[in-house]
Amino acid sequence: QVQLVESGGGLVQAGGSLRLSCVASGSIARINVMGWYRQSPGKQRELVATITSGGSTNYADAVKGRFSISRDSAENTVYLQMNSLKPEDTAVYYCNADIVVRGMYFGKVYWGKGTLVTVSS
Repeated sequence: QVQLVESGGGLVQAGGSLRLSCVASGSIARINVMGWYRQSPGKQRELVATITSGGSTNYADAVKGRFSISRDSAENTVYLQMNSLKPEDTAVYYCNADIVVRGMYFGKVYWGKGTLVTVSS
């Protein structure tokens, strides 16, 4: 069984910074793409950033230049450094990973339960 657990959310003033972490645990053979998504009240879940096993990154236009995604493959962990936060960044942030479980050939997408980020104006 695989679990993704996020941490690092909280309340921050506009212009501030937060660092989110997500650790994957379980019977993991390999992790392909890892990423962060977010969902604000009344809105659909949207992509924030992704990172491949090779380190290639992709960002939503709304966060380019302010957020940075990274990963520690040895620790099965992905990070999201969020700088210059804006009130519109307020959302529940979810970790997502394409994980190949031991004994399997293909990956499956797993989600964490989310961590709330609130940015006050």
